Amino acid sequence: MKHSCQEHYLLDCRGTMLDLSKSPAIMGIVNLTPDSFSDGGKFGDQAGLPDIDLAVEHALQMVREGASIIDIGGESTRPGAERIAAVEEIRRTLPVIARLRKQTDALISIDTYKAEVAEAALQAGAQIVNDISGFNFDPLLPAVCRKHRAAAVLMHTPVTPQAMKWSQETTSTENDVTATVMACLKEAAARARNAGVESIVLDPGFGFGKSVDENFMLLGNLSRLRKLGYPILAGVSRKSFLGEAIRKNGKTPPPEERHEATTAAQTIALLNGASVIRAHDVRAAAQALAVVETMKRSLL
Repeated sequence: MKHSCQEHYLLDCRGTMLDLSKSPAIMGIVNLTPDSFSDGGKFGDQAGLPDIDLAVEHALQMVREGASIIDIGGESTRPGAERIAAVEEIRRTLPVIARLRKQTDALISIDTYKAEVAEAALQAGAQIVNDISGFNFDPLLPAVCRKHRAAAVLMHTPVTPQAMKWSQETTSTENDVTATVMACLKEAAARARNAGVESIVLDPGFGFGKSVDENFMLLGNLSRLRKLGYPILAGVSRKSFLGEAIRKNGKTPPPEERHEATTAAQTIALLNGASVIRAHDVRAAAQALAVVETMKRSLL
């Protein structure tokens, strides 16, 4: 694989082109779940029925603040989360995707690892499939992406959400977690290309089956992942490893109090070559991006 393949940074998202070679993009998060780690239940009831008006308005606000991609998810992937049926995931996400598609030209991503959910979402107007498993959990998903010419975000996770734990050990680390993640992402990209999926973004999977130290090692070594030749997504927003870094008086702040830590981590990711920032707070991420891009231009 060539490391200077800029064509990999021009993504065909079902006919809409996203050029990540010129500037990074911001992906805004809309979780239509009652149990997500940060914003579960914010856009629906505890049964998972979405408040379509509220969710769509939130998405549109993120677009106004600078998001070029809206990532919609119907199943929580927090540690220990229970797997839900595809029909329930579809029930939660489709009404919002369909309504949002009519009101914005922004790219819409479906956060799922299920082929059945991706198929329904793409038919409703989504253009990107964000798969936490890197095409590992559902062998039918690559064919769905190929059929619809959807772009794919392929993430590294060594375990399923059901097998993950809330507590992250700070001392148990691999000798080189970055090399391990790179090898797995290289395999994921090969799986995608062998299945005919050409537009690919790679995600190291911050917080997924990794210790606190391993997450920070990945953040510091993110530039190494660019050697794979594909754009890199950094999903650090409100993650628990950031909470550990700002622990005070023996207490880890809850997700909603990790705002400044998130912005700091997003800035580090951008400085280390991230092409997509996945964010709950789009306004802060957009400002971090503007500062980093202005600095880079001053150095030309």
